[in-house]
Amino acid sequence: MKNLVLVAITGASGVDLAVILLQQLKKKGLQIELIISSVAEKIISIETDYKIDEIIELSDKYHRVDDLTAGPASGSYKNNIMIIIPCSMKTLAAIANGYADNLITRAADVTIKERRKLILVVRETPFSAIHLENMLKLSRLGVVIAPPIPSYYIKPKSIKELNEYFVGRVLDQMGIDSGIKRWGDK
Repeated sequence: MKNLVLVAITGASGVDLAVILLQQLKKKGLQIELIISSVAEKIISIETDYKIDEIIELSDKYHRVDDLTAGPASGSYKNNIMIIIPCSMKTLAAIANGYADNLITRAADVTIKERRKLILVVRETPFSAIHLENMLKLSRLGVVIAPPIPSYYIKPKSIKELNEYFVGRVLDQMGIDSGIKRWGDK
């Protein structure tokens, strides 16, 4: 069985990051399962020209966000890593407080309890004290908090280039060589 990566897209701005990640994971030959929240579906139509089906096609298996009987809701389900990209502050708060009311928050809860890797690409600015406390709480549990902060030293020519570089940093967190330019590289 290939390494299984569970990707969730929530209702925060930054859907392009998720699409780039899905494309990269597919290129690397990983098994990808996907969950998209209902608010994310609306954001996808607002922010991008993608159709939901086009994004779902980048995965090997799609789970409905309201299906709490799906495999990722159980600790016996063997995903290696979960990434929520982008991660809304609502989803962050739910995870930080054990409020598993949908498949995304339940799968994140399971990922934490099973001590598997969870990466949250949180999207909001500025962060409130509540956001920061929720992030700190989860970071102390081993969750990787990775807001998409631009790396200007790469001298990007476009937003797409910044997004691709950031996704490379996410792949680094997964232990996957991304081939991105490193600090000090010429």
